[in-house]
Amino acid sequence: EAAQLAEIKALLGMTAEDDMEGQGVRVALLTGSLGAKERRRVLEGIAKGEVDLVIGTHALITESVQYHSLGLAVVDEQHRFGVEQRQRLRDKGFNPHLLVMTATPIPRTLTMTIYGDLDTSVLDELPPGRQVIRTRWIARSDRDKAYRHIRKEIEKGRQVFVICPLVEESDKIDLPSAEEMYEKLQGEVFPDLRVALLHGKMLPREKDQVMVAFRDHAYDILVATAVIEVGIDIPNASTILIEGAERFGLSQLHQFRGRVGRGQHQSYCILIPHKENESSAERLEALAQTSDGFKLAEIDLQLRGPGEFFGTRQSGTPDLKVAQLADTILLHAARTAAEAILGEDPQLARPEHGLLKQKVDAFWAEARKAG
Repeated sequence: EAAQLAEIKALLGMTAEDDMEGQGVRVALLTGSLGAKERRRVLEGIAKGEVDLVIGTHALITESVQYHSLGLAVVDEQHRFGVEQRQRLRDKGFNPHLLVMTATPIPRTLTMTIYGDLDTSVLDELPPGRQVIRTRWIARSDRDKAYRHIRKEIEKGRQVFVICPLVEESDKIDLPSAEEMYEKLQGEVFPDLRVALLHGKMLPREKDQVMVAFRDHAYDILVATAVIEVGIDIPNASTILIEGAERFGLSQLHQFRGRVGRGQHQSYCILIPHKENESSAERLEALAQTSDGFKLAEIDLQLRGPGEFFGTRQSGTPDLKVAQLADTILLHAARTAAEAILGEDPQLARPEHGLLKQKVDAFWAEARKAG
């Protein structure tokens, strides 16, 4: 959060030292880790309208935060926010504008886009100089090949991420852990290289120290958990190896992959499932075949379903009577036709629209009764 705050300040022409007391745009940071005194100061500034721009975590939508006049809510990495959390953020203001951003739309979001609840802008071009990340999934028995690739990349001066689903070894779940992998890589596989460990159980100060050291190339390999899913910018990192890949959702895997390929070098994403089945193989193969976030969302849509249309569940298949949600071309055509009809006859009052109005009214009545 602090790094994003500094970046936004720079975009606004502010110095790192400027805060809510400064001239022009007044910026504040609100997170769960703030001290009590600083938190009270920020909350008071938000309530009195003494802050123009508030940047923060889920702390922004807690009951204790009272906004003076919330006009715009921007949700980055929106797949990490639940439906109810996003609604609570909207409820904080006077029907504020809402902008949600993500590299991989979750199925429910894609569905609502199809139905017209959201307008969509797509940035589908890589920044100048960036190359498409090469993605492969391999069996556990081929792990040594991945290790040879890692060594070659490090010999070129590059750096590597290794991701594990667990922090520490578990008696209940048979999955690779970050601590176990760190010890193996440092002690057995790459004893001559500099390996670091990062996970969510570490103190914030310790995590910051590790990330700064890795950014400054004090380490060659960073073994981590999902804590590095977002907010990490290491242009020199060229490979990410994801252990237990089947345990992560498509959106998470796509986010992990985005930790590399941020510089001019060819980058790689290697997926190693701990246990293979038909469903996991289908998801991993999808990730290997495309880097397009919307295509991945469509695949996720087919595999998981879009979630409840009127409710809060973000996956699962709804009761659609006309078409499959995978039929996106037909759905877009239906949406265009519906917009044209409503543009000419918003109340569906014309005689030729009488039967259509009956159907629409019955649909919404049933939906409200179910909700």
